[in-house]
Amino acid sequence: RSSAQSLAKPLLPATMRRPPRLRGASSPWLAWRSLCATASAIPIPAAPPHQTDPLSAHFSNRPAARDPAVVENLTSTLRALFASSPSHPRAFTLLKSAAFDAGLAPGALVDAVLSAAAGPHSGSPVAAVHVSLLSRLLTSLSRAGRASAAADAYAHMVARGVVPDVKSRTDLLVTTARCSSARDALALFAEMRGRGDRVDAWMFDALMRACVKEGMLEDAVRLFDEMPGAEIEPDQRVYALVIAALCKLRDADRGLHLLGEMKEAGFETWDFTYRSVVDVLVKVGRMEEALRVKDEMLSAGKKMDVVLATILMHGYCLRGEVEKALDLFDETLANSILPTNVTYGTLIRGCDQAGMTQKVYVLYRQMRGQGLLPSSHEFGLVIKGLLCDKQWEDAVSLCVEMADSRLPDVFTYNGLIRWLCQQHKLREALNLFGKMKETGVKPSVVTYNSLLMGYCEKGCMDEAVKLYSEMPVEGFVPNVFTYTFLMKGYIKKKAFDKAYALLDEMKQNGVSCNEYTHNVLINGICMSDRIYEVDEMLKNFIGEGFVPTTMTYNSIINGFVKAGMMGSAFAMYQQMREKGIPANIVTYTSFIDGYCRTSCCDLALKMLNNVRRKGLQPDIAAYNALISGFCHEGNMSHALQFLVILLKDGLTPTSAVYTNFITGYKDLKMMKEASKFYESMIKEGIAADTVTYTTLIDGFSKDGNVAFALELYSEMMAKGNIPDDITFTALTHGLCRIGDIDGAKKLLDDMRRLDVCPNALIYNMLINGSLRDGKLQEAFQLHDEMLNRGIVPDDTTSDILAGQKSPED
Repeated sequence: RSSAQSLAKPLLPATMRRPPRLRGASSPWLAWRSLCATASAIPIPAAPPHQTDPLSAHFSNRPAARDPAVVENLTSTLRALFASSPSHPRAFTLLKSAAFDAGLAPGALVDAVLSAAAGPHSGSPVAAVHVSLLSRLLTSLSRAGRASAAADAYAHMVARGVVPDVKSRTDLLVTTARCSSARDALALFAEMRGRGDRVDAWMFDALMRACVKEGMLEDAVRLFDEMPGAEIEPDQRVYALVIAALCKLRDADRGLHLLGEMKEAGFETWDFTYRSVVDVLVKVGRMEEALRVKDEMLSAGKKMDVVLATILMHGYCLRGEVEKALDLFDETLANSILPTNVTYGTLIRGCDQAGMTQKVYVLYRQMRGQGLLPSSHEFGLVIKGLLCDKQWEDAVSLCVEMADSRLPDVFTYNGLIRWLCQQHKLREALNLFGKMKETGVKPSVVTYNSLLMGYCEKGCMDEAVKLYSEMPVEGFVPNVFTYTFLMKGYIKKKAFDKAYALLDEMKQNGVSCNEYTHNVLINGICMSDRIYEVDEMLKNFIGEGFVPTTMTYNSIINGFVKAGMMGSAFAMYQQMREKGIPANIVTYTSFIDGYCRTSCCDLALKMLNNVRRKGLQPDIAAYNALISGFCHEGNMSHALQFLVILLKDGLTPTSAVYTNFITGYKDLKMMKEASKFYESMIKEGIAADTVTYTTLIDGFSKDGNVAFALELYSEMMAKGNIPDDITFTALTHGLCRIGDIDGAKKLLDDMRRLDVCPNALIYNMLINGSLRDGKLQEAFQLHDEMLNRGIVPDDTTSDILAGQKSPED
């Protein structure tokens, strides 16, 4: 009676009540097998004759709860409850409080229950009601995330001959997988089956789910395959899990088979399962079957959603059928299915692969209109598309617009900066570089190399060297590309000694010189007036371990050809053959070009025939060299014959071929024929470059059709072709000839904006024009401006100012 009275009181004061449970932290899996073996050796404490203190007094202090007396009091109280009723409702409350509030060891809890039930002492089986009580305890520990405690309790139960019910063992498997690992849960499950304990579909479901979550897909499939041996029929959840696992393993055949088996068993197929099968069929390139499964899904009363639509769009894009993907996209919009970031990203990547650059930009704008952002990679594709369409201003504006959102990453900035530098838009590239650092995007060595390339292409070597010296300060180590860009810059400025000196600096900094760098230096010296030094340079490089290739000898031969030293070119060709290095079509094209340059087109034709006898197919460069030679001689009929031949050989004329014809007719003052070639060029979809436009502008300016020359100038600007100083010289000459000096002076503003440096001839024509108009002050202002910009006046400038002659004389 005294025990019953004490149970009527609260076990814990209000201040000691258990706080809300938190999810249990992961703990290492205990060696529960050894616990099972040793738990039976734990002595069962004898029940005290009577309870001297309320049990709650012991639980009010955690350290005291581990005292043997506490276990004895718990056992005594449980015995009293069981005597009153084997399934007394207070028994579980008491047991749970001892486990969670008092922190009693799981093994002690199990022993207390069994001692109170007296099953083990009498040798009789444990009553079902007591097994149920221990099962509830195991479930509570598992669901509280106390994996170690649950494993400990389970081990003691098994050692004492108690097999918890299926539900509690399923909970134990789940918490083991969650707090330890799926592999430990599998080991525990194998132990259960090894003892012959009953298992059910819920256990397989829980384990398969854990395996799929941890990427153990093969184990999930193996569990499914073991179900028939355990005489367990898979249910809807198990089918869905194994199909998902098979689809992730790209086993499309078995995934399809089990989908059919699931439907035959009468289970409703979830949307996710259908989507998994469609997805794997798409990924393995079986689009027709994917569409068939989609149709089955819709026939089963399911609806098309954005995930399924996106999977199918991806399938079309993989097959290169981007138009069908876009049609499906329009269909989803018409059905009020809202696209996601993934949908837009799929289409943006597909359109990029298909070269549909305009559509990439349209999709991006549509995406932004819905408040969605692409990934940094997809944003980079949008920028790339704009650059392909030469909409660089839009690309820069878009990058700056989205900079604060951190959408442009280092790869996006690098691609854009490199493109700007390649197009000689160094000022814009530097502005973007500043924005990049301002928004916290850390540059890379690629960024610095691109800017170095831009400076070197512009001939701004002081700025290039300054940037190069900043690299180590910013934590970047110059690499072989850094040095190669600097070398090319010095070579372009004809400062070959500085370029060559960089080799020693590379060695001191531990940067290996590669084949490309050696060839850059060799090609550089071949293109300079120091071609005679190339033989010694080549010997030095070979002594350092450089192995010359066909490319190396082609550069040297081409250098001798350009210098008009055909004998030296042949000598190098002989050396090439002696070393066993094979000549290619580029080698022979250099000789063809050399003969054409020296007005020996008949020898060039013989070389072409020799090439054919060697079984080599002349390329477009070889034919272009012959066309250039005949055009230079004014022999347009022969040039046209070779145009016909190259077309018969299946080659496509390049802008250089068309430009040679335009130049030939321009030199003959046959601008009508030159215009026909330009129109044909545009009709064939071949983009005119700066040289083409400059040739036409020069021809029409000299022909007196300055208005059309200005139209061509506007057209080339609109198409993204940057005029050079030769273009501006031709336009200035044309405008000055018709007396439009003000128009010619405005070209200086365009040159400043485009960062094109005027030459002395342009200033001479403007100064002369101002003097002819009686604007002496303006003439001297132009002279001062010329000096301020570092342009050295020539003798013609002095003569003009002295009133002695015109630059047109």
